[in-house]
Amino acid sequence: MRFYPPLEEARLIRRYKRFLADIETVGGELLTIHCPNTGSMLNCQVEGGQVWFSRSNDPKRKLPGTWEIGETPQGRLFCVNTARANGLVEEALQAGVITELNGFTALKREVAYGQEKSRIDFRLEYPSGPAYVEVKSVTLGFDGTAVAAFPDAVTQRGAKHLRELAHLARDGIRAVQLYCVNLSGIEAVRPAEEIDSAYAEALREAVACGVEVLAYGVRLNHEEMVIDRRLDVLLNG
Repeated sequence: MRFYPPLEEARLIRRYKRFLADIETVGGELLTIHCPNTGSMLNCQVEGGQVWFSRSNDPKRKLPGTWEIGETPQGRLFCVNTARANGLVEEALQAGVITELNGFTALKREVAYGQEKSRIDFRLEYPSGPAYVEVKSVTLGFDGTAVAAFPDAVTQRGAKHLRELAHLARDGIRAVQLYCVNLSGIEAVRPAEEIDSAYAEALREAVACGVEVLAYGVRLNHEEMVIDRRLDVLLNG
């Protein structure tokens, strides 16, 4: 996934009201841009830190740009825009990078399913039957470790998705939880038990029911983002 035109560099002044960020561009321009991330962005955002943003020329938009990438206090790059994850995963699926899911004959996005009226990110069709793939974007990292964690805030919705996947797996339908790790310098991912113990338990219960858990890392810079490697999953931290 290439950014065209390439992202512009700026300095973060502050993030507020969750979806807004004030920045100062390299040229000294002060802007308020959209922050497309509903999470806490714990351990990610730092006032005065480097950010990269995309500009919009759409006159109907209230804000002139979107915060895409930031730099953590540890010097790692992370993707702010959680909406990018599904596009990255689709590119990787089509390119055969996610080898565990190769061989599908059709791909559908945002398919309604489940007992709790959910929508799955991807439904893949195989000669043997469908596979349901739920994608989560991971950006929570910590000092002194190459292990990232999910979620960065309590997520009842995330736990619901795991229950839905578990129902499918119990019925003999292939169900996959895929973590798209949008944070550089990471080798593994784990459930953030210290933030949302209910989610961590739901993940382990889903695995016990037969849900597959995969994690893939993203190479990212101000020009492109690409899923390029499989990461380990540590269910018990």
